[in-house]
Amino acid sequence: MASSSLFSIQTITLLLSTFFFTPESISFTFPGFKQDDLYTEESTVIEPPNGGTATLTKSEHNAIGHAFFPHQIPMFNATLSRYNSFSTQFVFQINPSTSNEGGYGLAFTLSESRGFPGGSGGHFMGVFNESNRNASSNRIFMVEFDTVKGIDEDIDSDGNHVGINLNGMNSSYYELTEVLFQKSRPIRAWIDYEAIGKRINVSIAPFNNSKPEPLISVVHDLSNVLLENMYAGFSAATGADKWSSHYILGWSFRINGAADHLDSSLLPTVVANSDSNGKLRNALLAAISAVLIISVASLIGIVLYRRSIGFEVLEKWELDCPHRFRYGELHAATKGFRESEMIGKGGFGTVYRGVLPTTGVVVAVKKITSNNPLQGMREFAAEIESLGKLRHKNLVHLQGWCKRKNDLLLVYDYLPNGSLDSLLYNPDPSFTVVLSWEQRFSIVKGVASGLLYLHEDWDQVVIHRDVKSSNVLIDGDMSPRLGDFGLARLYDHGKNSHTTHVVGTIGYIAPELTHTGKASTSTDVFAFGILLLEIACGRAAVAYEAHRNAILVDWVVECMQMGNVFDAVDARMGSEYAAEEMELVVGLGLLCSHPRKEMRPTMRQVVRYLNGDEVLPLLESLSLEGSRRVDEITARLLQLGLVDRVLRYSLDSMGLGVSVGGVISSTSIDGGR
Repeated sequence: MASSSLFSIQTITLLLSTFFFTPESISFTFPGFKQDDLYTEESTVIEPPNGGTATLTKSEHNAIGHAFFPHQIPMFNATLSRYNSFSTQFVFQINPSTSNEGGYGLAFTLSESRGFPGGSGGHFMGVFNESNRNASSNRIFMVEFDTVKGIDEDIDSDGNHVGINLNGMNSSYYELTEVLFQKSRPIRAWIDYEAIGKRINVSIAPFNNSKPEPLISVVHDLSNVLLENMYAGFSAATGADKWSSHYILGWSFRINGAADHLDSSLLPTVVANSDSNGKLRNALLAAISAVLIISVASLIGIVLYRRSIGFEVLEKWELDCPHRFRYGELHAATKGFRESEMIGKGGFGTVYRGVLPTTGVVVAVKKITSNNPLQGMREFAAEIESLGKLRHKNLVHLQGWCKRKNDLLLVYDYLPNGSLDSLLYNPDPSFTVVLSWEQRFSIVKGVASGLLYLHEDWDQVVIHRDVKSSNVLIDGDMSPRLGDFGLARLYDHGKNSHTTHVVGTIGYIAPELTHTGKASTSTDVFAFGILLLEIACGRAAVAYEAHRNAILVDWVVECMQMGNVFDAVDARMGSEYAAEEMELVVGLGLLCSHPRKEMRPTMRQVVRYLNGDEVLPLLESLSLEGSRRVDEITARLLQLGLVDRVLRYSLDSMGLGVSVGGVISSTSIDGGR
């Protein structure tokens, strides 16, 4: 792939535009729904109408609800003469009636039309009826999440099960005991169809858990079910004797790729049902009594606690921050901060895996340590004040914090795949995981999206000031999350940053920082450029090689001077990468890490380059074709200012090119990070 002759930049642009805008790559993500997001019929409503749940049915008898993505989805790839693969993830919740057992469940569907005329309630879930329950002409693919014993009890024997149905009610099913649907709790589901192997995988997990192994994995040829274009949606139904409320909280879908992960912090919530005013009144009275008792007991406990150890007054910044955890809860979650639970360590402190005893949710707990208590508190407060208010799918979600005397603790979502640098440079010879190019390119785009949100799309400008591979964490779906905001600074849009001293990590520090100490969004862009080159090349920003300090940017430029930028590509990928995307990432990495800040793009421009909406100037003016003369390439690189060694000279002049144990120290200049 890499050795083949390269396309002209016009051809590359055309290919990128085709990739991003052809119907074969359609995708959508709804973290909650607005009124126009779905086509609804029967009893289905969006509540509240601006960013709420798709309520398929309320807790009432003989109800049917349907909700569909409004537009047809292309299921057949004419170019490849086969059906497309697809992937979907959604979060649903079923609240049973308090007056009966509840029922009957809901289903994800692919169908010829937006609706199921004649669909019956109860066991048929609003999709089929007695006369067409197994007709091959239905052209309906359905995955049911059933809560009542099946219509044919000798086949569907359990009331809590998942089934794959093709054109009717006969299903490949699994009796589920690990997750109970009717518990008034959110449940996450994944459905994936691999077109080449004709395999359907269905996975189920509690709301905050990572994607598990498939619950059902079966081979089905869907050519007898799917048409060239289908509608995707949901259907639910209640019966005459059993009823529940059925909700869809969020939904993502993608053709020929993995559906986007749904960030739990962005989804709407629903509460349990209550059918009876009398029961509600009794429950309220009981709750009020309990609150009074607990309040009196709490007051007594607070008085005794203050007398025994003194009362810790909350500082002003603590009042507006997210959830505050009790120290004892985090101590128990991490088994007393036991070494066996440690998952990371650095200058900032130590990170532990923990399981919250009250909910069973897995979290990551960072225990901040610093030789300078004032600096440690500054980083602690900065991370809470910034990350605690930010909400983006490519930023680490801060669940809460704890401060007890000198103990400073931060609680995040647990991301099972660790940091990006551990995947790129793991020194353990038994570690054989190699990130594919598709995964790397997705990580590049995700981090770029997160930085754009920080720089331009949030209420204030957020400068991260420590963008690097070890601060990019990877979740269970291999999506990136930018974390560690201990050095971040916030300021209002239209104003300038007032930072006056150098912070960051060697190899990622923009040259102007060594002269002015003034951080900006452009210095974040510089560090992002280095990160792009790391991802493409599989090499550290600064490393000790052959008795010299190897600067990644210089090495990539040298490869370009020799006439083949692909010599810089991570050899572990072999030739398994898209040449035009690799050109784009390497060229963009060099442009972002340009020694002159005025030459660097903004993050909005970066995102447009990655999405193919604009042509990268470096590629437009400098073809990387192998037939290009080396002296012409060198002349153009000199003209662009990419071989003046500003980065190397800056590091050497600061005395930072000193090896530690054979590898350049990754310690930050400020704060011992």
